Amino acid sequence: MALLSLLDRKKSVARPGYSRWLVPPAALAIHLSIGQVYSFSVFKIPLTRLIGITTSAPDDWSQSQVAWIFSLAIVMLGLSAALFGKWLETAGPRKAMFASAVCFASGFLIGCVGVKSHQLWLLYLGYGVVGGVGLGLGYISPVSTLIKWFPDRPGLATGMAIMGFGGGAMIGSPLAIKLMAHFKTATDVGVAPAFVVMGILYFIFMMFGVFMIRVPREGWLPEGWSHALKPQALVSTHDVDVSTAVRTPQFYLLWIILCVNVTAGIGIIEQASPMIQDLFHGLITPVAAGGFVGLLSIFNMAGRFFWSSTSDYIGRKPTYFIFLGLGAALYVLLPITGGARMNNVKLFVAVACVLISMYGGGFATIPAYLRDLFGSHNVSAIHGRLLTAWSTAGVLGPVLVNNMREHQLAHGVDKAGAYQTVMRIMAALLVVGFVSNLLVKPVDPKHWMPDSVPRNPDASAH
Repeated sequence: MALLSLLDRKKSVARPGYSRWLVPPAALAIHLSIGQVYSFSVFKIPLTRLIGITTSAPDDWSQSQVAWIFSLAIVMLGLSAALFGKWLETAGPRKAMFASAVCFASGFLIGCVGVKSHQLWLLYLGYGVVGGVGLGLGYISPVSTLIKWFPDRPGLATGMAIMGFGGGAMIGSPLAIKLMAHFKTATDVGVAPAFVVMGILYFIFMMFGVFMIRVPREGWLPEGWSHALKPQALVSTHDVDVSTAVRTPQFYLLWIILCVNVTAGIGIIEQASPMIQDLFHGLITPVAAGGFVGLLSIFNMAGRFFWSSTSDYIGRKPTYFIFLGLGAALYVLLPITGGARMNNVKLFVAVACVLISMYGGGFATIPAYLRDLFGSHNVSAIHGRLLTAWSTAGVLGPVLVNNMREHQLAHGVDKAGAYQTVMRIMAALLVVGFVSNLLVKPVDPKHWMPDSVPRNPDASAH
């Protein structure tokens, strides 16, 4: 009980003199761990050979069955973030991060039992549902805390944490491959023991973040900074309660913006390796395509930090205009770079990298956009509700890309032409997002919490 009492919010209040720069490493410990979900694809083929070992046996699972484990985890990420976001604000980040670590690690252990007994439903339950809840809690738990520590640079703050989620695959992928290779035998592909080791290692690493995290004491402000800042048109001067925020037009417009940006980006990530090989047939080997996927992961991670930090200077709304306007044009250009018309591998890679950087940047900038509009009081809870857009896009993106591509190919369209149609649809979605961003206006003062303290006494309502 004494150990559990350390998880209370009051136990995590920072003492005078505590450096706020110690908080981002705590957030990164969580996000680098749960970002492992982006590397789940390394388990797909081994999971389809649990019985056959070297090839799939008749009783082995299919790749389509295994793929639902990842989709379920992403859906649960959004749903759990929406469900527990309000609780997080009162329980504090330490308790939420601990719950995230327990769920995420348990997901691996339950999944191990599913692998050993060859029960697919246990993998759905473990890695998908229980692990997915860990993803949701871990994703939102550091966000509100970092925004409170960095009121002067909210975009930088969220970028530092969410950058880790984008880079989690860079650790998770080689770790899983090495563990499976180590445990592989003539009768075992090595997935089950790899799950156990990863569950334990990630739990220990996440505990570093749990006990490292601190919340600022009441009334704390960065040295040399005050609330008396230059007014900005979209920055609310008061806080808005989560139950009120989710009923405003601004919330639904941001939901659409995030959903279309993620739908388009996931469409590239999910199909990246086959796409570059299809568009540059004979020029790109599977190994080179794997390197391209790794490069996209780097830009996904770097874009989260670069774009969110940039938004502190140019504003959240202009940043999203870049994501959605430039993004729409680049989605149209992307498939044209391949095939007989241009056949330019370097241009294709450059365009894809910029698009994925904006995909990652969209994730990292949205919490700061929410903070601007609704204040920092309930930002984790509001952010959690907004992440249902990610759950939707996590299913919509791959379905759109794969089904539309297969439909085009079935009707005699060549591979390059099929991708052109798919990418034009993605561009059209981003145009919808562009219009939605154009419609975002300041939150009406009638939605402000009546007892909230103005964050900028010198600012008038805009």
